[in-house]
Amino acid sequence: MTQPDLAAPAPPHAVQVFATADVYVTAGANVGDGIGGAEDVCAGDVYQLDRAAAPMRLMLRGGEDGVQTVAPGSDVGAPGDPVTLSARHTLMAADGERVEVLILRHRGHGRTSTVTLYALPLSPLAPRVDYTLIASQADPAEARLHDLLCVSFARGTRITLATGEQRAIEALAPGDRVLTRDHGPQPVRWIGRATLRAQGSFAPVVIAAGAMGNAGDLIVSPHHRIFLYQRDRAPGLPTSEILVQAKHLADGETIFRREGGVVDYFSLVFDRHEIVYAEGIPAESLLVTEATVTRLPEEMAAEVRARFPGLAQVPHFGTEAGREALALLRPHPARSR
Repeated sequence: MTQPDLAAPAPPHAVQVFATADVYVTAGANVGDGIGGAEDVCAGDVYQLDRAAAPMRLMLRGGEDGVQTVAPGSDVGAPGDPVTLSARHTLMAADGERVEVLILRHRGHGRTSTVTLYALPLSPLAPRVDYTLIASQADPAEARLHDLLCVSFARGTRITLATGEQRAIEALAPGDRVLTRDHGPQPVRWIGRATLRAQGSFAPVVIAAGAMGNAGDLIVSPHHRIFLYQRDRAPGLPTSEILVQAKHLADGETIFRREGGVVDYFSLVFDRHEIVYAEGIPAESLLVTEATVTRLPEEMAAEVRARFPGLAQVPHFGTEAGREALALLRPHPARSR
């Protein structure tokens, strides 16, 4: 048996960052300033993402000493440049949506070594949306910068197979035929896995047993979209089929965020973007596009690209509903189907 090369470098990971000037204060004490370190910001300042801002791909590699460096293929810096975590900010939109933004410090090599800060949002920032700074942390504990959120089910989630059997997601294998809402039995093409700390933006959403007719708890990543169907389309919504991120369903009682410890996340890929049944609740599979794949840990992203070269799935038809859209559903109760 071939022994693993313990001296081989860890695989790189990709993250998308913005120039700090692209996330700037529109109202408050520091009007016009870009987001910076904890000592440079003021709670209560309102930030927006510049409409012309373009994310940059930062390739990171972690070393045994815990130091993360720029890896080849990065739009930012040169291979070997150190990258450290400078600050963690919590921003809040008007609808109560919270976004954590990490501030990364990149130091270039050479006699004229310079330090540049970059902003890494752990959830998407929408342009022309006001985000109020509510908390900052200087020199936070070391974070796994490469672990970006992906659409995933937690270990133990029971997925309905074509036979009607419900099987724990970690026991599935490529080729197993899973029941989908729109295309009947479909073979699983790939299963990804990532282990993350269940904190902040990585803390899973728990849909408690019975909350949506589910027999057991359904635990998913916050951005995982749940499928809801309306018997009567609510005014203001273009379709009866609604896709809602799990975090928007949280009510603090039967659906809530759970922090602490670690969580094993599993992602399912099919030939198409599918709606599957998890604990009896219809929910999406991982949508394979370049935009979503770049958010995966790099070793997972590389495997997806190798297995599905050129694959660009079409999102499942349905209305993407945020908190505002959910308010329209209150007089027109939606249900999973």
